[in-house]
Amino acid sequence: MPHISVKMFPGKTEEQKQEFAAKVVEAAKAIFGSTDASLSVAISEVEPPEWDATVYGPDIAANEAALYKRPGYGDLAKA
Repeated sequence: MPHISVKMFPGKTEEQKQEFAAKVVEAAKAIFGSTDASLSVAISEVEPPEWDATVYGPDIAANEAALYKRPGYGDLAKA
């Protein structure tokens, strides 16, 4: 495995999302030694007014120890 889940604001084209997924898959294969069959990528769009409640709070701030790249906004940007 892994399963890679990405949450982002709407507005990217299908082509951009496909290209992003392909590059993430290639990186996972090169770095982790994963195979195509073991990988999956999901992209969820979250409206900006919902971001703090549905992504920043539960997925980012609540999982600070698991972050490998901190956001440049919110309380975690200052830490």
